This record gives sequence, C-alpha cells and structure tokens, in this order.
Amino acid sequence: MIRLSLASLALVLAASTLAGAALAGECPAHYLDGRTPEIRNAKLATATRELCYGVFGVMHSGLTRTPLWSAEYLKADAIASAQTLSRENSFHPEERLPRSERAELKDYARSGFDRGHMSPNGDMPDRRSQYESFTLANMVPQDADNNRHVWAGIEGAVRKMAKKDGALYVLTGPAFVGAQLQKVGNVLVPTHLYKAVWSPRQRAGAAWFVENSGWGEVRVMPVAELEQVIGINLLPSLSEQQKRQMLKLPKVKKASKSRKGDAW
Repeated sequence: MIRLSLASLALVLAASTLAGAALAGECPAHYLDGRTPEIRNAKLATATRELCYGVFGVMHSGLTRTPLWSAEYLKADAIASAQTLSRENSFHPEERLPRSERAELKDYARSGFDRGHMSPNGDMPDRRSQYESFTLANMVPQDADNNRHVWAGIEGAVRKMAKKDGALYVLTGPAFVGAQLQKVGNVLVPTHLYKAVWSPRQRAGAAWFVENSGWGEVRVMPVAELEQVIGINLLPSLSEQQKRQMLKLPKVKKASKSRKGDAW
C-alpha cells in the first residue's frame, strides 16, 4: 500500500493538463433541475470526465481514478424492479477512459479494500443498469466492514426514503481529507464517503458523511455544510438557505448479516 502526501497530490494535480471533456455528453436527467454539480476546489477539477449511464451519471477523476460523485434520480418504481433481480457481479474497468486515468481490477486485488459502489447495485432496475453499476468508474476503495455494515445501512435507508417520497435526487462520492492519503495500486483511497439526498416533495435535503473505516463515525449534516467540506457545489440550482433546510433522515441500521463479495 502506497502513502501519498497531500502536498504530492497537489503537485500532480497542478501538473496535469488533461481536459475535463465529457465522454458521453451531459446527462441532465440525473440531476436536480438538470444542473451538474460545480467543482469549487480547483485541484479536483483537473482531468475530470463526465460519464453517462442509463440511470446514473458519474464525474470521474483521472487523478484519483475514482468518481468525484455518482448521481441518481432514484424512483420508487426502479427500486421495486431492482428488488426482483439477483445480484450478478461483473466488475470491469471503464473502457471509455484512457488507461492512464482509469482503475483496473489489479489495483484492488489483495488490497484489503472492497470495490465500493457509489451508485449501488441495489438501485439498478434492469440487467443493463446493473452491469453498468459494476464499472470501476463507479467504485472507490472502501473499508470492507464499513462497506458491508455501515454503508449498506445507509443505502437501505435511502431506498426506503425514495419509496416513501416517490423519488429522490441522490449524490454519492468520496472525500479526501488530511495530509496523508493512501493508494491501492494507482487508486487513491478516500478518507470519508458521503451520500446527499434531496427530496423534491419535501423541498429539503441532508447528507451522511462517513469515515472510511470499520464501523466508522457517521455524521448527518445539511447539504450546504457537506459542500464546504468536499469543495463541490452539489446542488447549484439551489440557494445556500435552501440547502440548509434539513430533511429528516431515518436512523441507519447497520447491516448485521455478512455478505460475500463487494457491497451493493
């Protein structure tokens, strides 16, 4: 496992001249008011590429080799369809990304980390979407206990909320906080993970912010506060005041049953 200082990462980010062009065009259907999040931290804005899939969209970083976010417009009927599908693991590198920017299966091999879905398999309504969710462009290195217990509980809570409200906008991604960061292979390991939800019905939102460690601390915060932490304007069509309107999040129940393979 390689350790990378934040200063070294900044040098890499500054030196990179890769353009942030979209590979598959914009995918406004996955975002509130069709507005893609805006990256405020200039260090994160280099070598980004937008990837559009059937029911989710990713902003991929060629420097971290992870998504910066994965976005869903999660509907109740899609969840109902997803529950009829058995899980078929099909982890694969994203062929639309240059080899110099993408994660490979070998990066995760024997790393001790799960390949953690950002837009989860459990939200995918059909086989095509399920396969798309297993792209490594939708994955981050995630602590196995965190992935299968704490994070699984959060994913389940979001699905229950979407069923109740009819639909939610969901934004999920990694955060890289602190002076010392780790790598597995060529992939940067996030220190934290976030999942932000916005309810069109209730006109309110909130976010979970979770340490990427076994049974890591779970914090609940307004979307506006999360944006300050991660350096990304997740909901650019809303005002600061609107993003401080707190949506009541359900109490997360940690999954107690061990699951084989990587998380949903």
